[in-house]
Amino acid sequence: MSAERKYGYDQQYYDWSPISTRSRLTWPKKNRMALCVILSVEHYEWVASNNFADGGLPGSLPEYSHKSLELPGGVSGSGRPYPDVMSYGQREYGKRVGIFRVMDILDNYGIRATVAIDASTAANYPFLIKQFQQRNYEMMAHGIAVNQMISSNMTQEEEREYIRLTIDAVTKATGSRPLGWFGPEYGESENTVNILADEGIQYVCDWPNDEQPYPMKTSTGSIYSLPILLSLDDQYTHWINKIQIDAYTKMITDSFDVLYRESADTGRMMVLNLHPWILGTPFRSKYLEIALRHISKHDGIWNASASEIVDWHRSQTAK
Repeated sequence: MSAERKYGYDQQYYDWSPISTRSRLTWPKKNRMALCVILSVEHYEWVASNNFADGGLPGSLPEYSHKSLELPGGVSGSGRPYPDVMSYGQREYGKRVGIFRVMDILDNYGIRATVAIDASTAANYPFLIKQFQQRNYEMMAHGIAVNQMISSNMTQEEEREYIRLTIDAVTKATGSRPLGWFGPEYGESENTVNILADEGIQYVCDWPNDEQPYPMKTSTGSIYSLPILLSLDDQYTHWINKIQIDAYTKMITDSFDVLYRESADTGRMMVLNLHPWILGTPFRSKYLEIALRHISKHDGIWNASASEIVDWHRSQTAK
């Protein structure tokens, strides 16, 4: 999609829509707020080679996607060298230990999570897939691996192959085609939304720019944006901004209190993106529990999966 500047924009995927001028949004059963918890369960590549010899994925993973400067194999060799045992181990801790601690907390509050799972994890961790399915978690596609993110360095054909490989791997592992997409590191090219819509994806979580879902404009099909509250993404707060963990709890509860107050006028949502390798550690997990305990004391909260929120919003705007 070519860039065309208009009214502060240089993209054409949605119109500017100030929340103060929108029609009143209502949630099911007259709830005031929608709460969606996303668990990002990611694979960290052990070696630079993208060929999984165990046959977990069909063929080789594409080598043309962008590698983050902060991850092994970064552009121009500026990243940490492979194998980065520390970073690999951190993500693996999330899948061996942290995820179970986080799921136990969510179970205590009756929260059905949406799992953002990449192709590599989906193909190689069937035990986790079973755990998610037993809890009726929704699973959406999350790229190939955290080291491999979409960028405009890819041709449209390469990007489509990347997206199809991810969707196919998640479908094969779970038995259901994913409805949603969340790119590794929120990564996209200028073509991503069009390609996702064309491949049948119904919502995307890469655009952290609102407190309500909204339809995006594409030339290929229908797709929604489900914005994450980036300021509360635990990787953004703890790993990048180095926010102290007790302050993180206050960030969640303060954000909730404002949204809850404003939801008296129109429905709001809080979409939290959590990483089990971060919030699943012993000293951090209790702060997630404290935040959810605060939220649970309020009436009118709809604990929903990502697709439930999108489907409801689509049904309301279609009236």
